[in-house]
Amino acid sequence: MIFFVRMTNINFKICSYITKEWLHPWLNEGKSQNAFAIKHNIDESTVRKIKNKNEYRVPVETLYRICEARGITLSDFFRDIDC
Repeated sequence: MIFFVRMTNINFKICSYITKEWLHPWLNEGKSQNAFAIKHNIDESTVRKIKNKNEYRVPVETLYRICEARGITLSDFFRDIDC
């Protein structure tokens, strides 16, 4: 049971970080979710899932694409979200 709670927490942290730190600033600049998706090599539907479902389980491949587009490694990402 502890493992499940921890996994739920990490999913929340990943989605929250991407939404608050990367997506909201992007949208505040007047750019679209679709443009964010294209820039980060993911589907727009994935952006909606990340934004609207804070416990969405982002596939590692998707997270890798987002990080690669932002010029950071997965280890940098997980360090930034304090995991």
